[in-house]
Amino acid sequence: MSLSGVVLGLINIAIVVVLLLLVGVFVKWGIKWLFNHDTDPMMDKLYIAAVGLIALYMVVAMIFGIPSIRVIGHAAGQATGLT
Repeated sequence: MSLSGVVLGLINIAIVVVLLLLVGVFVKWGIKWLFNHDTDPMMDKLYIAAVGLIALYMVVAMIFGIPSIRVIGHAAGQATGLT
């Protein structure tokens, strides 16, 4: 794997983690707005742990070349075998 592939993979992982954390923030805000009740701090920790596990999966998938979630970049080279 080239250096540009590694950098692109790490950027993809960072984008996925940020998007998942933003989804968690909006869900927490929605619960607080709808029910006037804050979420349990243990649920926040479990959500962050789940996001961390997803990021770990993506790093391992990048290392071993297993297909994973792709946010930026395209798979045209993979489909034609030009990678």
